[in-house]
Amino acid sequence: MSAHEDETTTGPDPTMDDVLSGVGPRLRALRKERGATLSGLSASTGISVSTLSRLESGLRRPSLELLLPIARAHQVPLDELVGAPPVGDPRVRAKPVVRHGRTMIPLTRQPGGLQAYKIIEPNRRAEPDPQTHEGYEWIYLLSGKLRIVLGEHDVVLGPGEAAEFDTRVPHWFGSTGEGPAEFLSLFGPQGERMHVRARPARAKEE
Repeated sequence: MSAHEDETTTGPDPTMDDVLSGVGPRLRALRKERGATLSGLSASTGISVSTLSRLESGLRRPSLELLLPIARAHQVPLDELVGAPPVGDPRVRAKPVVRHGRTMIPLTRQPGGLQAYKIIEPNRRAEPDPQTHEGYEWIYLLSGKLRIVLGEHDVVLGPGEAAEFDTRVPHWFGSTGEGPAEFLSLFGPQGERMHVRARPARAKEE
């Protein structure tokens, strides 16, 4: 439906019961995207496995006391758990895109040129399948561990480490199977590289 279509065709606003009924499936989908188990989420939130299970199945009514620790554990805003519509905030509210289990949050809006993403790689075991395409990519790991296969190289990045490479070289990156990873990605489809500006060192006085 077009954003400019007459609002009278969109139907009535959802009721509170409609909103709450959608929380359970959203919680389950988000947990699976993160590669988390009920027991793991229970350990990080202090909420029992049975309560988490009942929340996801819709048998337990969600409350702020339950949703807040879950939002913190998944590192997402609370309104993402309840599906609240965006309000009058002038900041860009990027909508996550899930592809093959990987969550990508676009950080740039303009088409073409250098593109920035925050990417969440779930905990999983996958066989490397190196691909090639035009472009240049720069990766900075925020948390967890990320395996990168690039040509003959097979390395694991830790938090605070970065990698950059020509995407015409066969490459693949993914989970190490030791937990989820979060990283920033800058990608130039036409081979643009990241440039860092720095002041020249001052000459030592004689």
